Amino acid sequence: MPSTSDAAAPGPARRVYVDPQGPVLVEGPVEIVLDDGTVARSDRFMVAVCTCRRSRTYPWCDTSHRRRERARADAPPTGEGTPS
Repeated sequence: MPSTSDAAAPGPARRVYVDPQGPVLVEGPVEIVLDDGTVARSDRFMVAVCTCRRSRTYPWCDTSHRRRERARADAPPTGEGTPS
């Protein structure tokens, strides 16, 4: 919820881009506090934060979500439905 107090803001607001089919993009640098309390830090100008938890470099996205797309229900399995 936005703050309406007269207290000074800790710094400029970070812009966040949400992609429903991919990671959350955050203008960096950023620090992410993980479940166990450890802090992951990136000084990059744009950071992709994993939302699918398949990344080998979690919390950073490594595009693992692209390799595991769900098959459409009406699509035939690979190798079937193709003319011989």
